[in-house]
Amino acid sequence: MNRIIYSIILLLVLPVAALCQSVTYSDFDQEDSRDINFEIIGKMNGNYLVYKNIKWRHKISILGDDMKIKETVKLDFIPDKTFNVDFVIYPDHFYMIYQYQKKNILHCMAVKMDGDAKKMSEPIEIDTTQISLLADNKIYTTIHSEDKRKIMVFKIHKKYDRFNIVTLLFDSSLKLHAKTRQELDYNERKDNYDNFLLDNDGNFVFTKDSKNGNRDNSNNVNLVIKEALQDSFAFHEIPLDKNYIDEVKLKIDNLNKRYIINSFYYKKNRGSIDGLFTCIWDKADAKPFARNFTVLGDSLRDAAKVSGQMRFALDDFFIRQVFVKKDGGFLLTAEDYSTQGRNNANPWNRWDYLNNYYYSPYSSYYYNPYNNYYRPYGSYNYNQSTRYYYANIIILSMDKTGNIDWSRVIQKDQFDDDNENFLSFSTMNSGGEIHFLFNDDKNKNQIIADHSISPSGLVTRNPTLKSRERGYQFMPSLSKQVGARQLIIPCVYRNYICFAKIDF
Repeated sequence: MNRIIYSIILLLVLPVAALCQSVTYSDFDQEDSRDINFEIIGKMNGNYLVYKNIKWRHKISILGDDMKIKETVKLDFIPDKTFNVDFVIYPDHFYMIYQYQKKNILHCMAVKMDGDAKKMSEPIEIDTTQISLLADNKIYTTIHSEDKRKIMVFKIHKKYDRFNIVTLLFDSSLKLHAKTRQELDYNERKDNYDNFLLDNDGNFVFTKDSKNGNRDNSNNVNLVIKEALQDSFAFHEIPLDKNYIDEVKLKIDNLNKRYIINSFYYKKNRGSIDGLFTCIWDKADAKPFARNFTVLGDSLRDAAKVSGQMRFALDDFFIRQVFVKKDGGFLLTAEDYSTQGRNNANPWNRWDYLNNYYYSPYSSYYYNPYNNYYRPYGSYNYNQSTRYYYANIIILSMDKTGNIDWSRVIQKDQFDDDNENFLSFSTMNSGGEIHFLFNDDKNKNQIIADHSISPSGLVTRNPTLKSRERGYQFMPSLSKQVGARQLIIPCVYRNYICFAKIDF
């Protein structure tokens, strides 16, 4: 009898225990005020590495499993006027690739470092560029393939309505395999180059969309491919069947050797969103494997809309992420986002927003609709107050032909004034399901809501993540997954930046 009672207790307790999360907070350095820049590098040798930048000072904090600071390594070898710092992380080492300016010469450098943030070699110079006095100096970008066997550093130098693109393709040992230079036409009022990615074969891919006028929707889109050892770029026009699009998103499906293009589409220029445009490009056949314009119906619109008429329900949604499935399908997320100026000045307009910020991201400092980087508090313009709204999340499960299997909506309602660091959401892929994490602060308490979704579309509201200690403000949208069920979330505590380790 006692064994039966014990078994019943276990059955009742274990599911609850499985959903419990533990939170461990890091120390904070007195220098780590809200005005720092930071990046969570990741987990290495059982430690957690965080890069921090304050003015021209650069350092890496090494946190132990208890999130106590074991060591802070000052990166004294980095020169003044260094910017565009990128990281490529491996299990036992990482590369830091950075750019600095000396007089009118830009230097792109790389250094290999171990899990203790110690140099494994002296910094090497990857490339240099001479620029004029008033030219844009943020021209280098680092990308890598999904398997990290290929690394590319590319630069785009705009001059006289031309894009000069130089690509340098390296292997995982930073051995140079290919260097190419190409000039492309560019009209800054009509053309947008975007989504620069590198596949596992070393192919450089991106998109170009064009429009008739500066304030129009795009009516032309090309997939641009430069094969690893080729010098030229191949432009493949994707038919839009007289429809219009904006905010094109590209995702690489390395397993199935395909490229996935998504965008919301319109039947009329500057109209309301009608649905989702999807093109799945097959690398081997060099043509679309599937191409669909999927109407998003009233049931989804009714669940997704915050207010107003049904036909306007999707007009503030922006595509956030695409998760590729093994069978060639994918999961797409989109979020309702808008802003409002002080006293209703400068009313929100999707086209003005895209035209203000929808530029080619050849600099790692560009602004985009994603809230996935930290904006220091000192960078806000307090002469013009802005309220940020981040609302519901749409999740679309698409099959390998670009048709919808199912759709779901996660309800949320977030806003803040002159600060969006605590808004939006992050995801954690635990294999069997994807968790959506966001601040649920209706009562001004920092509580993280956790909704998970299964491959079949079952949405589960898990117990909220509550801080046992007062005063911590979470920034979930800036978090980074560092393990199968482990997340590092930046926090603000007493005006200092610190980090919370979440174990699910």
